[in-house]
Amino acid sequence: MKVLVIGGGGREHALCWKLRQSPLLTELYCAPGNPGIGELADLVPIASEEVARLADFAADAKVELTVVGPELSLALGIANEFHNRGLRIFGPTRRAAEIESSKAFAKEFMARHRIPTAPFEIASDAGDARRAAERFGIPFMLKADGLAGGKGVFLIESEAEREEVLHALFEDRKFGAAGERVVLERFLTGEEVSCMALCDGERVLPLAVAKDYKRLEDGDTGPNTGGMGAHSPAGLLGAADAGDILERILLPTAAGLAEENRAFVGVLYAGLMLTDEGPQVLEFNARLGDPEAQAVLPRLESDLLELLAAGAAGDFGGIRPQFRKEAAACLVLASSGYPANPVKGEPISGVERAAALDNVQVFHAGTALRDGALVSDGGRVLNVCATGPTLSEALRTAYAAAGEIEWPSKILRHDIGRRVLESALSEDAE
Repeated sequence: MKVLVIGGGGREHALCWKLRQSPLLTELYCAPGNPGIGELADLVPIASEEVARLADFAADAKVELTVVGPELSLALGIANEFHNRGLRIFGPTRRAAEIESSKAFAKEFMARHRIPTAPFEIASDAGDARRAAERFGIPFMLKADGLAGGKGVFLIESEAEREEVLHALFEDRKFGAAGERVVLERFLTGEEVSCMALCDGERVLPLAVAKDYKRLEDGDTGPNTGGMGAHSPAGLLGAADAGDILERILLPTAAGLAEENRAFVGVLYAGLMLTDEGPQVLEFNARLGDPEAQAVLPRLESDLLELLAAGAAGDFGGIRPQFRKEAAACLVLASSGYPANPVKGEPISGVERAAALDNVQVFHAGTALRDGALVSDGGRVLNVCATGPTLSEALRTAYAAAGEIEWPSKILRHDIGRRVLESALSEDAE
């Protein structure tokens, strides 16, 4: 089967790595890809937002399945374009992807379908937002309605911070049209987990649960990012909890979207807060999480291509994803200045040494080749992933591998998984 993967980050590198293992695969393309992906797939120099050109390529190359990584491609209607041309694609239509591309739509959708989430209000100007903020009190969450590259979510902990963010959104228009409306919601406390599932428009196949770490710095401090690390299992859920999330959140969401003529084909991602009142939805995504995919895919025992092809055809039939018992961890190596202004263009060394270690995979997220040498070319630069019989061992291996890689502005969190491991030790002691 000829397959095209859309995107050029760590998630897409992990997808290509896993798809390459399928006996069904005959040719693999990636647009636009990156230097790491180039070792696995033929790179196609078309940006992920150029949906018409991507469809042209898929038709000319006789691609049999296209798999979409980034959210922007979905929001721009790449699935609609492919469907109109009779091309098979695993990814939701523009209307279905609105579950991610509009936080206001997602919150109103959850209210309509009684899917558990924090109380919220939607505001279209700074005045309305201030009045809503007064009703929630400090702290509260403030989110740009549209896509903001993982940077449009703010925890407001003071009035001064509230004014700074509102000014950035409504006066400076930091996020353009994406910030013309905002969602304010009650601050929830608990642990976050990421629950992803494959959907064929009707059926829902849950993937292994992961935990993502959004804050830039140790101790969950600093600005929100696209994610600084992840591990799977999350270490926070039992089988009964996972079943409850499927029944109360994932299945009603897929059914509700179908009921509203938005049948969802692709990866449905629910970012959840585990509260004393049960799991509450923080956000929905319409694609694999990044870096959660890099922690989940190494655990997948099933043929990913077979699963995605069945989903794109609208019929999972009797296929069910199987996962290894071992744990997987992903560390994000970023450049200083991320997420606002990351340093770029610095030479990277040690990737080969890290990748040569047992049970380690290094996925490229923001790299480029300059005169044949690998250099940093983004905020999140590399994902160092490792597997092991326990989460503790997977993390130990990942940190050892990360220590082999260097460039002048390299930064990473040093506490990924620490709180989960400490909690598990505390419970064992009890």
